[in-house]
Amino acid sequence: QLQLVESGGGLVQPGGSLRLSCAASGLTLDSYAIGWFRQAPGKEREGVSGISRGGRSTKDVDSVKGRFTISRDNAKNTVYLHMNSLKPADTAIYYCAAKWGVFSDLRRASYDYWGQGTQVTVSS
Repeated sequence: QLQLVESGGGLVQPGGSLRLSCAASGLTLDSYAIGWFRQAPGKEREGVSGISRGGRSTKDVDSVKGRFTISRDNAKNTVYLHMNSLKPADTAIYYCAAKWGVFSDLRRASYDYWGQGTQVTVSS
């Protein structure tokens, strides 16, 4: 089946930037829409940003709009989340997830495959 591995997390100061990567194996990623989700301790996992199979359609939630950018390179079987102007409220474990077919929403139940997560900590 499809396997997903996130990387690129770490500790960054407020206002800083990180680029997260989601590398796929087992199957080619171009058949899947991808979503990025995050979860802070004691909170529910929430959708952050999503991208269609071909990368021509994207969507992100209001809390990250203008700061985060999702992109994909299907030739490399990889999806990215570029995070700029990071805030302490962005601190969470970030997960990528895949669903077969078209991108439609950022609801957890819509996604079939999940990575292990990568920690992002925004603190001075």
